Amino acid sequence: MMRGDMYLAWSPDKEILEQAECGGAVTSLLKFALESKQVDAVLAIKARDGNRYDGIPVLITDPQEMIGAAGALHSASPNIARFVKEYLDGASDLKIAVTCRPCDAKAIIELAKREQINLDNLVLVGLNCTGTLPPVAAQKMFKEEFGINPADVVSEDIEDGKLIVRLKDGTERERNLAELEASSIEQGYGRRENCRRCETSIPTMADLACGKWGVVDRKATFIEVCSEKGSALIDGAIEAGSILVEQPDDEAVEIRRREYEAATELARKWQERDFAPFKAMNLDERFDYWFGQFSQCIKCFGCRDACPICYCEACWLEADRGFVLGGEIPPDAMWPMVRAVHVMDSCVNCGQCQDACSMNLPLSRFIFMLSKEIGDIFKYEPGMDVSALPPCRIVTDEELSIGGVELVF
Repeated sequence: MMRGDMYLAWSPDKEILEQAECGGAVTSLLKFALESKQVDAVLAIKARDGNRYDGIPVLITDPQEMIGAAGALHSASPNIARFVKEYLDGASDLKIAVTCRPCDAKAIIELAKREQINLDNLVLVGLNCTGTLPPVAAQKMFKEEFGINPADVVSEDIEDGKLIVRLKDGTERERNLAELEASSIEQGYGRRENCRRCETSIPTMADLACGKWGVVDRKATFIEVCSEKGSALIDGAIEAGSILVEQPDDEAVEIRRREYEAATELARKWQERDFAPFKAMNLDERFDYWFGQFSQCIKCFGCRDACPICYCEACWLEADRGFVLGGEIPPDAMWPMVRAVHVMDSCVNCGQCQDACSMNLPLSRFIFMLSKEIGDIFKYEPGMDVSALPPCRIVTDEELSIGGVELVF
């Protein structure tokens, strides 16, 4: 098998098939990775005490425990890259298979560029993602917009522009996703704000990209091989009979492509909607708006501690660095502005900073706008290519001689 190869895959294990939503291929692949000793552990997401609105990262070493992590949790957005960096010590010498959404994989790659994570010890099993739901708002949304008890929900899905909810009794409820999100911005219904803007729904920067797009009228997973490590894992699983596969036909490939393009187009519309007010402002108005927002910052350090790209052991805004006098706190707006400048060339739009903000500041929107401007100038997209260094780390003499570049924020 080679990079770019595509398969429809499913599990031959009846127990996994009953638990999984898309044929159980990912669960069986990870189970095989443990059984064959290709990895020492699997980092996956599991519902805490069966609560699908509280998904937590778990490190699994027993192949038989993989069944408990089967199925998708759309109301969980654990900080996978931060978990690998902080709790697994960059994966040290442990060989780990990591299930990851596109933003997780991109953050891991950005950390690898900074020598915080060793990619040689990781196998990134990417999962297609068109967005996650904020857990508190999701439960309220199910009550008010869908008229159902959140405890009765067994799965959620985004398909053909609809948010589809399946209940314990086997029935389904659905709403037009674009209409739901547009009409309930203040309530935060639908996907997390950063997810709405995300154009990367298929994680081709991972070793495998797995999802259901391209699968019609059956339970199976569409898998694209994206690296030699991904190829070795799936080849071994096929040979061992751990997964069953067949080649997708042209129609399946075309359906997948159309779904991806539709998701990308919707993301760009949300970007246009989010950024349009600032494009209509002059520079003074933009500064007034953002300084007004950031003057509410209470310097709790929540955004820094949540950001997967913030990895400095000693932060410039802590008193012992001399940038801020001992016994004092940074002046209004300094903290979020300095942090934004620090990470704007590597922001992967994961939204963890905004989720952690105790003042509900639009942090991810601000940093993502700066990141997009930087990306357009330097033709750089964070997290997509491990060999491409962030633009602010490489400055040529020619670039130093160019003036007049304005970042619109």
